[in-house]
Amino acid sequence: MNSIITKSAAPSSVSKRLRSYILQNILAMLGTSCYILADTFFISAAEGSDGITALNLVLPLYSLIFAIGSMIGTGSATRYAIAKASGSKTYDVYFSNAIFFAVAASIIFILGGVFCPETIIRIMGADDQIAAVGTSYTRIFLVFAPCFMLNYVFTSFVRNDADPTLAMAATLTSSFSNIFLDYLFMFPLRMGMSGAALATGLSPVISISICAAHFFTKKNTLRFIPTRPSGRRLFRSCQLGISAFIGEMSSGITTTVFNFLLLELGGNTAVAAYGVVANFALVGTAVFNGIGQGIQPLASEVYGKSNQEEKQLIIRSGTLYTAAAALFVTGAVLFFANSCVALFNSEHSVEMAAYAVPGIRLYFLGFLFAGFNIVGTGYLSATAHAKPAFAIAILRGVAAITAFAFLLSRLLGIDGIWLAFPAAELCCLVLTVMFLRRDYQIN
Repeated sequence: MNSIITKSAAPSSVSKRLRSYILQNILAMLGTSCYILADTFFISAAEGSDGITALNLVLPLYSLIFAIGSMIGTGSATRYAIAKASGSKTYDVYFSNAIFFAVAASIIFILGGVFCPETIIRIMGADDQIAAVGTSYTRIFLVFAPCFMLNYVFTSFVRNDADPTLAMAATLTSSFSNIFLDYLFMFPLRMGMSGAALATGLSPVISISICAAHFFTKKNTLRFIPTRPSGRRLFRSCQLGISAFIGEMSSGITTTVFNFLLLELGGNTAVAAYGVVANFALVGTAVFNGIGQGIQPLASEVYGKSNQEEKQLIIRSGTLYTAAAALFVTGAVLFFANSCVALFNSEHSVEMAAYAVPGIRLYFLGFLFAGFNIVGTGYLSATAHAKPAFAIAILRGVAAITAFAFLLSRLLGIDGIWLAFPAAELCCLVLTVMFLRRDYQIN
């Protein structure tokens, strides 16, 4: 009788923890996306469409920094959780290893920010007018690269060390602090784009400081162990973090491709319109990243314990949460497209609105499919299915979106660029479903 009670209680416990983890991570990710929206709003108010264009041109650099930090942090934390659940005695070395390589990877960005920020933003497509607005912004945020990367390490490990509430609190606090600092630096202190970059750079510092409180709690099992950095351990971690890397990097690749195509078809105004679309797309992506990150610690835990029943419960629940979120996100943007664009159109540009309103509606159709791909790759990575997770991530983040952007832009013009995202995500959904169904049957 006791064994029956224990067995039936376990799924209920997992469901409760899963709901809590997903909600907390969605809130945390939404907090992050809200500060990005606030950043764009203040830049729009202070610098107009030129500021938005400059911001959108450097967004791929943000994506690259976030992608590297996410790959190291998420992958290492996943290895840590699996090793800990399976009883390995070496689980605690992953934290120190992740910190070392995150700092090492950030050095090249610091050097770029110090010595050649104007060259970098020009490479990203800026003309003289946009470079004058965006060079100082580029310099400052690149110098803060180690803080952005270490923030991923700290929040990922704290989340996997049974303290997702603190990780959520750190992310939300840093996000709302960034909004306040954006206003303070850009308007009362009149620091312009430099103030926006400084506010964004200080945000991860605040988050890391809050996460550090975890080390003084009774539940803490994380330790910084002075040991020789291990490239082999990093490689094994990055195998599980590669989908997180592609997930972050895909927005950067998409932005780069779209920027150059839009510059060709519509000039700076079309890029500014895409800046609005891309910022709201970050909010949509944040919801699904929150679901994916919410299921990751539990998926890794039950995988380490080889619990088939709980694993299938996580898959089913994740699918239901994703479907509900996809309908909500897509429906909200379809109904409120005009209001979304007007929020960032401080100059009331008719031309930009003509690009952005239909653009955001067409683009967001992709979230009917993208959510399942994001959460699916997150689950596969969390359960050590590195190869299928990588295949989906590289297809949706690089190959498919790029191919459809070039193809559809030639056939349909600017509307084709907006439709490239839904076309790519629908194509990749077939692969995601195939791999998840195979996981049901084999494991």
